[in-house]
Amino acid sequence: MTNKLVVFDCDGTLVDSQHSICTAMVRAFEEVKLIPPERLAILSAVGLSLPIAMARLLPEADSDFHDHLADCYKRAFHALRRENAVSEPLYPGMADLVRELDGAGWLLGVATGKSDRGLHLCLTHHGILDRFVTLQTADRHPSKPHPSMLHTAMAEAGAAPETTVMIGDTSFDIDMGLAAGARTIGVGWGYHPPDDLLVAGAHALAMDSLELRGHIGPP
Repeated sequence: MTNKLVVFDCDGTLVDSQHSICTAMVRAFEEVKLIPPERLAILSAVGLSLPIAMARLLPEADSDFHDHLADCYKRAFHALRRENAVSEPLYPGMADLVRELDGAGWLLGVATGKSDRGLHLCLTHHGILDRFVTLQTADRHPSKPHPSMLHTAMAEAGAAPETTVMIGDTSFDIDMGLAAGARTIGVGWGYHPPDDLLVAGAHALAMDSLELRGHIGPP
């Protein structure tokens, strides 16, 4: 029997981490004496692996500089943690949704541009780490929208594309889900405009956790 799997993006889908992401990005650009991107530009790159995000934000630079800027971002984010200044609150209703889906028989996973360490700290802080059977991060995969994260999540969970749902707030999530053959649901509270998710081909769009639960359906 093939298992039923729901895979969530993290930043912009499970948690609202925009304040911390934008602060770290501004600090990273300031470290290299460059004018930081606008907030909306930063949010448009959330979900991509860091070097890919830097290439999107600073296309005129070369790949070595993108890697250097990614390292600056990591240092800035670690500094925020030392300052106890990281803010990653769960979106309304998401903790209850995760627990309900787990109790209903869905297997749960995460596919995120976060690092392994960052994801574990986030999920542990909110007391939901043990609800997930598969965690896929940028540390071990090509950047979204490459389907590698979802392929591995399905393999670890014993799920098939036709029994997998990918949930995310960016077109990168939708593109990744479609590339892996999964059903895709966009959420309208994250970092890409809801219309962009529909244009990318999302099978459904939810504007709150209750609507999302309805779109996911029974296992």
